[in-house]
Amino acid sequence: MKKLNIKFKFQRPSKRTMIIILIVVLVIIASLFIYNFFIKGDDYVEYKVLAEEQIPTELTNEILPEYKQLERALACCFNDKIYVIVTRGQKPTGGYDIGIDKMKLVKEEDKTTTLVVYTVFTDPSPGDILTQVITYPYEVAETNLSELPDQIEMKVQYDE
Repeated sequence: MKKLNIKFKFQRPSKRTMIIILIVVLVIIASLFIYNFFIKGDDYVEYKVLAEEQIPTELTNEILPEYKQLERALACCFNDKIYVIVTRGQKPTGGYDIGIDKMKLVKEEDKTTTLVVYTVFTDPSPGDILTQVITYPYEVAETNLSELPDQIEMKVQYDE
């Protein structure tokens, strides 16, 4: 039996081929950048979570009583400031909590804006000693938005 001796010879790519490959890579990177920052239109929203005493009384007297029994996120404008309120609904005991993790403003192709509010729900651990009173966990944040979004979407993550 005869042994075949095959040798491969690779040529170094020409300068022209290297330039074409480099241009293709740069075009792909530029396309991703343009899509992420201009077309997709996602922007993180700056906000400050307010303590109980910092919440405007109009919000606590008029808005919260109407929505605190629901699990939702809503935005309202008061004194030229946009506030976001997230509520968890009625809970049978203490130990339940809600927190705002981050907010993102998504601009759609049809010029509508959606504020996505990422929240974290915390439940009491088994065996915790809890107050036996109905609670309505909520959180209020003052945002840097200049106008109300067209829609609001709340995304929930449970804290383990």
